[in-house]
Amino acid sequence: MTVSKKTLRVCNKGHRYYKSSDCPTCPTCAMESAPESGFLSELSAPARRALEHEGILTLKQLSAFSEKEILRLHGMGPASMPKLRAALESEGLAFRN
Repeated sequence: MTVSKKTLRVCNKGHRYYKSSDCPTCPTCAMESAPESGFLSELSAPARRALEHEGILTLKQLSAFSEKEILRLHGMGPASMPKLRAALESEGLAFRN
């Protein structure tokens, strides 16, 4: 079993945090930028960042993608899909076939 060593990092805003991966995201900054409402607020931080990175900020934009395309995004996992389906359905939308 290999254990990754955590390294101390400091983000541009001065937050200090430890990470074992090469992910540059500061956990404090991620929590500060999390939306308080809307479908993105229901997702985990990695899933939310995956959509934001692709420019998917609205349900209308999300409906232009298939489920397979969304699942291919780095950070998106199968646990997020039911939340996304429900959010789309609440607006009369669905993933593209």
